[in-house]
Amino acid sequence: MSFAAMAALAASAACAWAQQPRAVVELFTSQGCSSCPPADKLMGEFARDPSLVAVSMPIDYWDYLGWKDTLADHAFTARQRGYSEARGDRQVYTPQAVIDGVSHVIGSKPDAVQQAEGASRAKGAMTVPLSVEAAGGSIRVSVGAGEPGTSAGVYLVPIKRRCDVTITRGENKGKSVTYVNVARSVLPVGAWTGEAKTFEVAASLAQQREADSYVVLLQQGTLEKPGVILGAAKGPGL
Repeated sequence: MSFAAMAALAASAACAWAQQPRAVVELFTSQGCSSCPPADKLMGEFARDPSLVAVSMPIDYWDYLGWKDTLADHAFTARQRGYSEARGDRQVYTPQAVIDGVSHVIGSKPDAVQQAEGASRAKGAMTVPLSVEAAGGSIRVSVGAGEPGTSAGVYLVPIKRRCDVTITRGENKGKSVTYVNVARSVLPVGAWTGEAKTFEVAASLAQQREADSYVVLLQQGTLEKPGVILGAAKGPGL
């Protein structure tokens, strides 16, 4: 999709953008994991919920099982491990859903995901307003004010909204799986120090690796050891 088309869709989706999501669900999944397809299907349901930001993060550590994941990125494996180090539990598995950068549950259990939202809110998740809009050849990110002394990074996550994959080897041999809202990278945009601030990023960054939309996250911690997500916004079509 061209950026012009994305901008046109963005105009029609302005009202949806204005709604602040209640939670961010990142699913760490793999085409080589026999337990993952139910979680991938559940992500399709989450993606249709306007109050959720649902992102699939395909990892690569099961590639040795006989099928190399066609969407995986080692950066997502590092992100998942970074979460575990930040929590201090070293729990890394698939399908793993990380909610608001704080809690983790088995990604195929919707009730567990909902319960984890409450735990993340108690730690200050999703408390800072954030919005995005198309601005010529740029994406403008507006971040509201937070608690004094609060700081976080702003990250752009290019998204491929749908990928249909036929798996011919490994644990899921013979299955065709639909992946939704697949992350293509996680890109630092800038630093936020608690005061209302606007950032601009080139729209071309949101189009890499066949991405056709994007998510923006306001997240504490670092890229290597991510923490609580303070705010999020969805791009066109999400």
